Order: sequence, then C-alpha cells, then structure tokens
Amino acid sequence: MLYAGFMSASLPPFPLPQEPVDEPTLLQLGSPDEEPCLRADAARNRARLLEAAARLVAQHGAAGVTMEAVAAAAQVGKGTVFRRFGDRTGLLTALLDHSEKNFQAAVITGPAPLGPGAPPLDRLKEFGVALLRRSADELELQLAADPGPERRYSNAPRRFLRGHVLILLREIVPDADCELLALTLMAYLDPATIHYRTVICGMPADRVEAGWLDLVDRITRSVPPC
Repeated sequence: MLYAGFMSASLPPFPLPQEPVDEPTLLQLGSPDEEPCLRADAARNRARLLEAAARLVAQHGAAGVTMEAVAAAAQVGKGTVFRRFGDRTGLLTALLDHSEKNFQAAVITGPAPLGPGAPPLDRLKEFGVALLRRSADELELQLAADPGPERRYSNAPRRFLRGHVLILLREIVPDADCELLALTLMAYLDPATIHYRTVICGMPADRVEAGWLDLVDRITRSVPPC
C-alpha cells in the first residue's frame, strides 16, 4: 500500500534547465592561465614537458606517464612538472588538449553533418559516431586522464559535449526531459563504458556504432516502437 501510495503521488516539478541554450563556444581543457599568455620561456618549458610525456605514452602507454618520469625525461625537477600541470590528471588532460580543440572546432564550425547545416537528428548521430572513433584512437589516454567521479561530468570538455547533445535534443524532442536524456546518451559515450564494450567484451566497432544509432532513434522517437 505504501508503494502504491507513493506511485500515485504527483512527482515534484523538474528543476528549470541550467544548461546553455545557445550553441556552445570553444572550450579549453587546460586552466585559463596556461594559454595563450604564457611567457616565451614558460611556453617552451610546457611544450618540452608535453613532448616528454608524449614520448612516454608512445613507449610505455599512459601507465608509464608519472610526474617523476616526465621530469626525468625532460631533465627538469619534479617540482617544475607539478607547478606546470598541478597533478598527473592535469598533465594527461593537457596531452588531450589538441584533439579536444579539433573536435570542438569540428562541432562548432566544421562541415555537416557533424558541424552546422544538417538536421539536428543527423548531427546527433554523427556526433556520437565521431566521438566513438576519436575515443578508439586515444582510449588509454582518456581513461588515464579521467578526473574521477566527483569531476567527471563537471569539467569543461564534458560540459561542452553534454551541452551540445542537450541543444540538439531540445530541437528534436522539445517536450522531453532533455537534461536526463543528454546524460543517458553521454553515458553511452563514456570512455570507461567504451573500454568495457570494446576491450573487455570484445565488441567490434561497427556494432558499437550501430548501437549508438539505434539508441538515438529510440530516445528521440525517430522509429516507431516494435
């Protein structure tokens, strides 16, 4: 009876959306003081550290990138690496900065259907496929740079990606709870989930991409129910 009474009670209103309603603008992964106003010597030192970190990734994988190893490879003190990047997550995130900027630029100003000019449903489908393929190319580094559950969905790159999905959903299904649907779709594109499907379960990339397209169709009611 208690359960029945709870189910019959009206649910509280969903909070007003807190997400942006305009097309997202380009976001930086690193902290604002890193670019583009670094002194020339500081910029050189940062590039040197990132080059050393990239070599370690190529040689030993992301697991081989520690603050100590980067300092040794760049022939600087460990404190220099900590001052530049804060911690290991900050260092690994900086390594992803270039591909993140390129992906954001493709979403904002690139050719359709990933960029503007295509119907929102086509853009949403292409967005997921492109993000899946990008993650496949740098999955180990993305996993190593994961900021943890307390910051996983609040850092700037994740906010940008989720905000873009939210905007498209509001165009496709304006009467739906688009905030929750955006989180649901982004969960499918989470690097840890991609790793589980492709590495642990051995699912081929084409099956994972087909699953994304099917999920989008079902969530956006683009196909009639069976």
